[in-house]
Amino acid sequence: MGKTRVKAKVSFHEQIASDIYSMRLQVGAMASEAVPGQFVAVYCKDGSRLLPRPISICEINEAKGELRLVYRVVGDGTEEFSKLHAGALVTVMGPLGNGYDLLDKKAILIAGGIGIPPMLELAKQLAVPKTIVLGYRDELFLNEDFEKYGEVVIASEDGKHGTKGNVLDAIAESQVTGEAIYSCGPLPMLRAVKQYGMEHDMVTQISMEEKMACGIGACLSCVCESTEVDAHSHVHNKRVCKDGPVFYAQEVTL
Repeated sequence: MGKTRVKAKVSFHEQIASDIYSMRLQVGAMASEAVPGQFVAVYCKDGSRLLPRPISICEINEAKGELRLVYRVVGDGTEEFSKLHAGALVTVMGPLGNGYDLLDKKAILIAGGIGIPPMLELAKQLAVPKTIVLGYRDELFLNEDFEKYGEVVIASEDGKHGTKGNVLDAIAESQVTGEAIYSCGPLPMLRAVKQYGMEHDMVTQISMEEKMACGIGACLSCVCESTEVDAHSHVHNKRVCKDGPVFYAQEVTL
């Protein structure tokens, strides 16, 4: 699967929560190449910011040649993106990385924080019974989008929404069951999800969040520790941007 660099037109852009934005980009044939779990590299116009920002793909619309990106403003680059308006052009490279394997097993989708957006296209494409478990610090976003594709269970740190606690607390309280786990979120959550999957003998795929530079596997800035020797670096490393961001849980050490 090749990667393409295009000048994409912003077709729609809105703020959907505090510091969370939803942007739709017209990317042409790139949309037909993308799969759930992949990401794109978005370039700043400010010349002082040389490196692109990796943003996960939230939704894919092949018919319109469009990708939806939902991202959090965390620095100067994403702050620049938040000011883009409909009709603006932005350079995008993708699709990048490896996505999820869609298995014919009853599924539990587990996501937290900004790991929630990339699970939406997965929820759409997984044609199996599924429960979607979403973890929030406080403010909800995208939860209503997920309700179209399966049962949604929510956890929040303050307890204002759903179960008070984390995603595993919500799974226990709601007695969620499944045969396969798909997950994306912060490292402590992924570590707990991996352990949960092992204890319940469930196939578990996780998407890693790492800072990236090149986005294509050349610079080795986003390596994670693997359980096997990597053919590229010849050590116990895997490149999150190239070998991932999605891994089977047993492939990586968390």
